[in-house]
Amino acid sequence: MKLCVIGSGYVGLVAGTCFAESGNDVICADIDADKVARLQRGDIPIYEPGLQELVKRNVTEGRLSFTTDLRDAVRRSLVCFIAVGTPPGEDGGADLAAVIRVAAEIGEAMDGYRVIVDKSTVPVGTAERVRQVIASRTSHPFDVVSNPEFLKEGAAIEDFMKPDRVVIGADTPRAVELMKELYSPFVRTEQPIVVMSAASAEMTKYCANAMLAARISLMNEFANLCEKVGADVDDVRRGIGFDRRIGHHFLFPGVGYGGSCFPKDVKAVIKTAEQYDLDFRMLRAAEEVNERQKRTLVEKVMQHFGEYLRGMRFAVWGLAFKPRTDDMREAPALTVIEGLLRAGAEVHAHDPEALTEAHRLFGDRVRYHRVNYDALQDADALLVLTEWNEFRRPDFARMRELMKRPVIFDGRNIYDTKQMQELGFTYYSVGRRPVEA
Repeated sequence: MKLCVIGSGYVGLVAGTCFAESGNDVICADIDADKVARLQRGDIPIYEPGLQELVKRNVTEGRLSFTTDLRDAVRRSLVCFIAVGTPPGEDGGADLAAVIRVAAEIGEAMDGYRVIVDKSTVPVGTAERVRQVIASRTSHPFDVVSNPEFLKEGAAIEDFMKPDRVVIGADTPRAVELMKELYSPFVRTEQPIVVMSAASAEMTKYCANAMLAARISLMNEFANLCEKVGADVDDVRRGIGFDRRIGHHFLFPGVGYGGSCFPKDVKAVIKTAEQYDLDFRMLRAAEEVNERQKRTLVEKVMQHFGEYLRGMRFAVWGLAFKPRTDDMREAPALTVIEGLLRAGAEVHAHDPEALTEAHRLFGDRVRYHRVNYDALQDADALLVLTEWNEFRRPDFARMRELMKRPVIFDGRNIYDTKQMQELGFTYYSVGRRPVEA
């Protein structure tokens, strides 16, 4: 099948590359000429494990190409995916300006039947808006489909190639059959293709992310309560995880969620509810809990060292909002580091992939280190903010030698409290009793 994917950001690039990997001819179009030039050279602008290799192979084998010419891409394709950004607007709702602009350009470029697929995360009703915009600019037949993505950053290739399910929101048999054909290589082990209306598909994406975000915030609330009453949140997590109605996923407490999806989508759902005179109080609470949770680690630092941190040096391990990505959008590290800097502290940071992005955000206010141990030199404490695998089994003896004081604030609970006590660290975590050296 011949496809174009308009928007070569995270979702568009992963989708286009995976479709090409399954044998389709894919054109990725983007208005950013510099990005397109980089992609044509094989230079991937985001870090996602396995993506660079797939892009290079499919470009070399002629199935994947990049262009700034949207009109040509549309005319050479049967299915056109819209995968542009939908950032939160000033009111918290999704900004659909790019989606609508692309829809208009597709309508003007069409020279025959097309399937236009909303891949971007969009509010309910967007497919109908896209339909109206395209219809006002062409007399050719077309179908509009909602096909939300459910990719986890750091595991996007596997999620796309082996999806839990594929959701297709369409109202014509022709569009449904084309989409089923397109996705058939990815569901050979009987994962379901779930067909529904476009509005239901749009809501499914928001509902999934909102539920997961609320689950994280609820677990963080229980972690905070565990600290107050002397319970251990790890025991509680294991105790509830074996309940089949609950399961083990998304029960790990920490310093809050971040990234490009959960914060934005929670705000968008709240805004959509407001437009229909509904007060989505549960999601408002989840959002408030998450913002508060991002501040808890700095509060623990100040409880230990005092409110003013001038002249003190803190090491930070982990800047990306999660492992296996360089994405710092809404990352807890932003709130934590800003809190330390406001209190007068000096911050030395390390992350396996996000240092370039961190420098763009913090500039020279933070010192950056390529080696995690280098950030510990003369540090008054270490703060762990991302659970990268390479942080899980460090050389604790070396850490103690490098640090001025053996104090760790673990925002992801990756270390064992008993081991920390035996090693002589003062250790603070989330939802567990602190350990004194």
